[in-house]
Amino acid sequence: MGRSTPMHADGLFSRMLLLAAMCLSSLPLRAAETLIYAARLIDGRAPKPATDVTLVVADGRISRIVPGFMAPQDGQRVVDLRKYTVVPGLMDMHTHLMSQHSKEAYTEKFFMEDSEYALRSTVYARLTLLAGFTTVRELGDNGVNSVALRRAIREGWIIGPRIYTAGKSLATTGGHADPSNGQKGRFREDPGPVDGVINGPDEARKAVRQRYKDGADLIKLTATGGVLSLAASGQNPQFTTAELQAIVETAKDYGMTVAVHAHGAEGMKRAVLAGVDSIEHGTYMTEEIMGLMKDRGTFWVPTNMAGEWVAKKAAEPGYFPEVVRPKAAAIGPAIRSTFQKAYQSGVKIAFGTDSGVSVHGENAHEFELMVEGGMPPMEAIQSATLQAARLLKIEDTLGTLEAGKLADVVAVDGDPLQDISVMKKVVFVMKEGQVFREP
Repeated sequence: MGRSTPMHADGLFSRMLLLAAMCLSSLPLRAAETLIYAARLIDGRAPKPATDVTLVVADGRISRIVPGFMAPQDGQRVVDLRKYTVVPGLMDMHTHLMSQHSKEAYTEKFFMEDSEYALRSTVYARLTLLAGFTTVRELGDNGVNSVALRRAIREGWIIGPRIYTAGKSLATTGGHADPSNGQKGRFREDPGPVDGVINGPDEARKAVRQRYKDGADLIKLTATGGVLSLAASGQNPQFTTAELQAIVETAKDYGMTVAVHAHGAEGMKRAVLAGVDSIEHGTYMTEEIMGLMKDRGTFWVPTNMAGEWVAKKAAEPGYFPEVVRPKAAAIGPAIRSTFQKAYQSGVKIAFGTDSGVSVHGENAHEFELMVEGGMPPMEAIQSATLQAARLLKIEDTLGTLEAGKLADVVAVDGDPLQDISVMKKVVFVMKEGQVFREP
């Protein structure tokens, strides 16, 4: 056997340094802290703004909020927003990022591939984020688009808001979200639970489980007729009580909330009594339904913008198919009157626009309509922050600017408590500590 040769001391030291470097390279690097200076800060919870504070952001979260403007230490970055009003990342509880209504909306599905819808939706997602909306509920698409879009945003392939999606909305045969409405001859199908169309409690349960299988976060159903579907009624109830109860019970089994499109009173009442989490639109809400919603803690997502938009387009000859036009003309203006009554009655309100009906990126116009309807500016802002987080059941991580929460931070040019329209003048957007827009 040969004699072993001792390792040279310099060689051993070099190998130890290399091993140490390899170990260190496998550890996550601590992100440098960001100091955000805010002369006026609306935190989403307090009734009045805080003044002259510094938000300290590290590792995607707000680590602390301190009075005054901290002097930066080595490696700390300063974002000076003292000229603006700082608010939590805004949340829109009713969007449709796959589309945007136009005269071609009823025919494009015959000419566009799913991949083309997906690519176009990335543009709408970007516009939404840059408008200050860092979180959205996506309430109905073709069943796959928003799930893929959610992943693309999470993976950082594209930029957009945090998405909680319902996937394909649930309907009954011929109902508002039946994708075969208006089609003739060989194009007419008989879609079932996999496609989001149900008849009876058993199919209702299967449809919920299919949404879970598809990767949806929540359930959306159309309890009454709708404005833009190619069907005559915009108000009639379209689910039985047994079907609604089956959906709600099954959704709860899977930890999913239930959002309900409803214009007419009877369908709305059935949905509230079945235990749904939110009513969307609620155009012909009665005092009885308002009382039921308050008793059960049901949220209302008004979508004033959608009402305003469809009423405007109904006056434009040839824009809507004739079966749609009278519904749009009647239902649009009614939402404004309902908003005033429901707000005064004390119904819980979360912010939502139905963008995709109206133009993406203009979501903040809803604030103006809410204030015109009698809601104070601070409450309007809280409807898109604290109240929206409560509806999503994520109040522990988002909805307010507090230590420990995710660093979703937005700044607008002006004081929205004096002029709510400045919510449309977004100059800074941060989502989970990453800046996407700055002055």
